[in-house]
Amino acid sequence: MFDVRGRTGELAWYRTDEAPVEVAFLHGFSDSAQCWEPLIGALPGVRALAVDARGHGESGLPDEPIRYDALCADAALVLSDQPRDGGVVVVGHSMGAMTAAYLAAARPDLVRALVIEDPPTGQAGERPDVAWSLPTWLESLRALDLPARIAQGRSDEPGWAADELEPWAVSKAQVNPRLFEQTYQDGAALTDLLAKITCPVLLIHGDTERGSLISTEYADQCAQAAGGEFRAAHLAGAGHSVRRDNRPQYLEELSAFLRRFARTRS
Repeated sequence: MFDVRGRTGELAWYRTDEAPVEVAFLHGFSDSAQCWEPLIGALPGVRALAVDARGHGESGLPDEPIRYDALCADAALVLSDQPRDGGVVVVGHSMGAMTAAYLAAARPDLVRALVIEDPPTGQAGERPDVAWSLPTWLESLRALDLPARIAQGRSDEPGWAADELEPWAVSKAQVNPRLFEQTYQDGAALTDLLAKITCPVLLIHGDTERGSLISTEYADQCAQAAGGEFRAAHLAGAGHSVRRDNRPQYLEELSAFLRRFARTRS
């Protein structure tokens, strides 16, 4: 899937080919760039870039607090170093969705349009540094070998397509445990970021009772706060990993958005 691989500083990135990038993908916490491969494979003609966030995949981990403006700067650094024709469509999930929102607000020259899959809602203002720790579920997964992690994923998420399981399982072992020795800073409220974003935005979310971070009520607040064109797509029956829980409908929403805002090969 990714024919071109490289690094910008400590950040690992992957491209589908040598052509100018049209769509950039930012993954969620404990995932990696490779976790986007099943989705990108279902988007023929998309000239894609995917980036491993710091402390994830094959990227390094600087010795500094974990904060969204730093993740945003990482994404901007990689995008600025890539062949592209102006801004690109940026697609992010969870942590990557909030990073993408920061990027669209801070660097409109890099972002033509934005797709945010179930981002955290954030808070109005940044709270002081807090300590965090390796989640029990991640620690348990990392103790297993790869076949056992895949089997655990299949058991926990029987509705996911089979091609989602291996990259998901591989990514869990790649998370740098030093990540949890650093302090963590909360980000801004999503509604505050959306007020600063003028490019078109597609918010995709699922059901809160299944684990989605975004409720329909909060999606309405996002629509009211948005500084530009905005659409919220609620995918019933999906949880936090919306694209994995309901890939067909996710692809419909994303493909329609990309037809409008990404220049892809025929």
